[in-house]
Amino acid sequence: MQELHDAPLAPLTTFRLGGPATRLITAATDDEVITAVRAADAAGTPLLVIGGGSNLVISDKGFDGTALRIATSGFALAAEPTAAGGVQLELAAGENWSDAVARTVEAGLAGIECLAGIPGSAGATPIQNVGAYGQEVSSVITEVVAYDRHTDEVVTLANADCGFSYRHSRFKQHPNRHVVLRVRFALEDAGGLSAPVKYAETARVLGVEAGDRVPIGTARETVLRLRAGKGMVLDPEDHDTWSAGSFFTNPILTDAEYATFLTRVAERLGPDVLPPAYPAGEGLTKTSAAWLIDKAGFTKGYGQGPARISTKHTLALTNRGAATTDDLLALAREVVAGVRAAFGITLVNEPVTVGVEL
Repeated sequence: MQELHDAPLAPLTTFRLGGPATRLITAATDDEVITAVRAADAAGTPLLVIGGGSNLVISDKGFDGTALRIATSGFALAAEPTAAGGVQLELAAGENWSDAVARTVEAGLAGIECLAGIPGSAGATPIQNVGAYGQEVSSVITEVVAYDRHTDEVVTLANADCGFSYRHSRFKQHPNRHVVLRVRFALEDAGGLSAPVKYAETARVLGVEAGDRVPIGTARETVLRLRAGKGMVLDPEDHDTWSAGSFFTNPILTDAEYATFLTRVAERLGPDVLPPAYPAGEGLTKTSAAWLIDKAGFTKGYGQGPARISTKHTLALTNRGAATTDDLLALAREVVAGVRAAFGITLVNEPVTVGVEL
């Protein structure tokens, strides 16, 4: 293990924001991860687990405790098919997610090709139930191997035990219990074709109908182009990518809340305007956070300071190069307050906040 003191954390995040950690440990094996976690817990030291840093907003004051950067590696395809006939992939938590997706596409395995270009590590994907362009990891994860800090043992949690829902899981609900070590997926060998295309924008760009399959490499390349056009593929020269991707989750409304929302939309924008609406379960409707932000007056590029809305996508808040975490949070609070005033909906941040609150 590598250990540093008073170590900067900003370079470990895609926002490039946040102060130093009292101690930073980099662990390259599962045993090193467990050893570091046990030591911190035994000493009563606060612990911050860092993977790819793509979903973190860290205080300018930093983190008074042990920051553990998981740098484990491992990409393994099982020789035998899964019980359902798929191909099992096991990823170490520290594997770069976007690189892992590329390798599955090269192997002709479908199921996560539309999650290409998402920054971060494999171990973070079940925590957030990462999803985009019609795919979510919860649909292909079979097991999560984790260190249970409460019982001091390595456990294997089946998909049904992970509590997956929209951008949520039991790991996010109880953030101080499990440290993800490995994630297992069941992917499909569809003869070089993608999984059925579900997302309307992707289908439109591909020139196919929803439910159709396309060459798997074409699906990945299309998603990468779409993401890059929205500033959602990391590029150190492009400040629109100095972000955490989507900063807010799409609101899910009850029938009563949705009816009230429609009234507010009609009052503000006119009776003929209908907001985006998607079924989200019985009595629930999901709408678009990006649409809410835009229609509340926060358009692309909004802001005068060093933290601004992306020039490519209203859902991304960005560091233009000299921002602080306080600058970012001031912008986020302004957006939340503006959307609430306009439509009566309170946006919820998607990134995890450390030492600060929205």
